[in-house]
Amino acid sequence: MTSGAHWSSRRGLRSSKGVSAITGGGTVGRFDIIIVGAGAAGCLLANRLSADPHCQVLLLEAGGHDRSPWFKVPIGYRHTIGNPSFDWCLDSGPEPGLGGRRVRHPRGKVIGGSTAINGMVAIRGQAADYDGWRDDFGLPGWGWNDLLPYFARSQGNDDGGEWAVSPPRMWWPVLDSVKAGAMQAGIAARTDFNDGDNLGVGAIQVNQRRGQRWSAADGFLKPVLHRPNLKLVTGALVDRVLLRPDDHGQPRACGVVWREGTTMHQAEAASEVLLAAGAFASPAILLRSGLGPAAELTAQSIAPQVDLPGVGMNLHDHLQLGLRYRLACAATLNQAMHSHWSKAAMALRYALTRRGPLTMAPCQLGLFARSRPEMDRADLGYNVLAFSRAPSSAGMAAAFDTFPGLTMIAYDLRPTSRGRLGLNAVSPKDPAAPPDFTMNYLATARDQQVALDAIRLTRRIMATAALAAQQPQEQGASAAIRSDDDVALLALVAAQAGTIFHPVGSARMGRDDDLLAVVDAQLRVRGVRGLRVIDASAMPAVPSGNTASPCVMLAEKGAAMLRAGWRRGSGLAG
Repeated sequence: MTSGAHWSSRRGLRSSKGVSAITGGGTVGRFDIIIVGAGAAGCLLANRLSADPHCQVLLLEAGGHDRSPWFKVPIGYRHTIGNPSFDWCLDSGPEPGLGGRRVRHPRGKVIGGSTAINGMVAIRGQAADYDGWRDDFGLPGWGWNDLLPYFARSQGNDDGGEWAVSPPRMWWPVLDSVKAGAMQAGIAARTDFNDGDNLGVGAIQVNQRRGQRWSAADGFLKPVLHRPNLKLVTGALVDRVLLRPDDHGQPRACGVVWREGTTMHQAEAASEVLLAAGAFASPAILLRSGLGPAAELTAQSIAPQVDLPGVGMNLHDHLQLGLRYRLACAATLNQAMHSHWSKAAMALRYALTRRGPLTMAPCQLGLFARSRPEMDRADLGYNVLAFSRAPSSAGMAAAFDTFPGLTMIAYDLRPTSRGRLGLNAVSPKDPAAPPDFTMNYLATARDQQVALDAIRLTRRIMATAALAAQQPQEQGASAAIRSDDDVALLALVAAQAGTIFHPVGSARMGRDDDLLAVVDAQLRVRGVRGLRVIDASAMPAVPSGNTASPCVMLAEKGAAMLRAGWRRGSGLAG
């Protein structure tokens, strides 16, 4: 304990000097709650739990602060994704379903986590997704109607609210033609994708406030950093959770060990440790802590503490494929990006009005559709982009095309393929070593069929009369493949598809009799007291849309569970 700190009746560190010893190494002090990860979930948890002035909260973030201007300009994701200063730049192992290709998975390396670098799309998913969590996975309290209050609690707009959700501030007329084409293909117009049924086509809402990106750090963390009972430490790469037996011999989380540079530090948790480091980092921390498949841990010279075979299993993601189109006559971003005058005008417009192309999320028009008429709800999602770029040989986007262009990006909303994550095979005990993982994309016949159907539906939309004036011409390798050539189309998907950046499920919730469930319906890690996973890792199945808003919701519910335990008179939950 540092000099000058004193203790409350609830044994939390009460002095702002509590973190001053971090740079010197050793034990930092004792807190009621330690939160690992300042992403979408961690920022909200820090906000809600530190609202109790008697609860001492330590928030550990492995990345840094979001001081670059690219974190505020919406189109700044073009400069943050792939930048190792802001992105962990994780790579999968060879993906069997993608011809052995490795897939880059961007993850935010900054307060706000991936909400600081993502596409800002605000989609909750479908009511049936969460009803499936409740019914199929045996998770009472996780149905759509149960979760609506948690979705709504923080949502706001340009005028207020913590989690800002706004309409797009840039619109291209060609998107109206695509919308009309989708309607001619049998997809109805929709004004709200967040009412539980996102089937339809319409404008996408984004996490922006007055034309600037609005991350979880902006909404939840920065407004409360002044609280004396909340301590944020950046550059803190968490190694493992400290465990010790309780009075009944059961392992209990009692603290966290982390690295800053080459120095190791630790802090004690009087109540709980909350892992909110995301679908890659949270299970890796569990494994380094001895919580996971016992035989696998033993083989990596890590002493098993609790045999949890589900840690790292059930990892999955949305797979996307983009078809590029050349247009005969339409204004798109392509032309502007090849003109110095146009780029200067865009910058000036943004500076003066906070509108224009610099406010663009990757998509402005969204579309959710059934891959086949017999489907009971949408199983395909689309991001419609008013620009086009050919993929480079390295799999990254090249320069914008010189012609007017459009990209139709389709993704499978509910894939059935499941991957796995484990510790780095070379350095399993090193927290700086990236985990080994594969998503196992396209491992099931169902997922392969949905990918084929997505290409066919895209082509039907682009061939409608509403788009005839634009004379769309498909570009690239896909243009030469017939819609009835399943073998060639699947080879195209294997060669070109990639992630849309929605990894979930690697420490999933489940029933008590579910041997692969890592946490219960209260998000508590099985077999360990005082430890929860509160992030996308805990989602049993990916929602039918983007994952940022569902992560905020999940953390809101997790925080409510913790605070409800305190109100029942048990002190800090434990």
